[in-house]
Amino acid sequence: MTDEAASRPQLVFVTRNPGKVREISALLKEQFNVLSLDDIGCEDEIPETAHDLQGNARMKAAYVAERFGVDCFADDTGLEVEALGGRPGVHTARFAGPEADAKANMHKLIHDLQDAPSRKAQFRTSMALIQGGKTTLFEGVCKGQIRNEQTGHEGFGYDPVFAPTTIDDEGQEQHELTFAEMPADEKNAISHRGHAVRAMVEYLLEAH
Repeated sequence: MTDEAASRPQLVFVTRNPGKVREISALLKEQFNVLSLDDIGCEDEIPETAHDLQGNARMKAAYVAERFGVDCFADDTGLEVEALGGRPGVHTARFAGPEADAKANMHKLIHDLQDAPSRKAQFRTSMALIQGGKTTLFEGVCKGQIRNEQTGHEGFGYDPVFAPTTIDDEGQEQHELTFAEMPADEKNAISHRGHAVRAMVEYLLEAH
């Protein structure tokens, strides 16, 4: 870590996912030094047993803040699919089973939607920031559609099958690219996590 990075305000992101850390670091740019769980030596299995996304985000942030004495933020993200009644939702990461990986989850999603009349979906991110013992909540949503095949090699999770809604010059909705086909900065500009983080950053800057 450079001296300049060490001098920035530090925030611990409650995750071990390197893709998430890269995305958040890009959004926060020069304003904060973002640390991961590995950076603070946290090897605990952090509970996330709440019944909704906001509850999981609160639970994870509180666990790390209390045990490690740091300012931190945690998120929980769910994919909500119209034809599946909003599922997988809070079970997004375990959609195909407790030990499932991203490929298995996407395979199940495509299978479950093969005869669906609608492929509309949205990603929702709930984020909990704990700073100086105070908890503040943020949320971001990105609407889109589920593709019937995987395309692209960027990102992580369901990115290869989720095509976010964009608006063309005539005001029409488009779903041309999946998140996995977009450069990180393009995805961050419209993603659910990007919206939540920008709301958090705006709050942090106003508070300081």
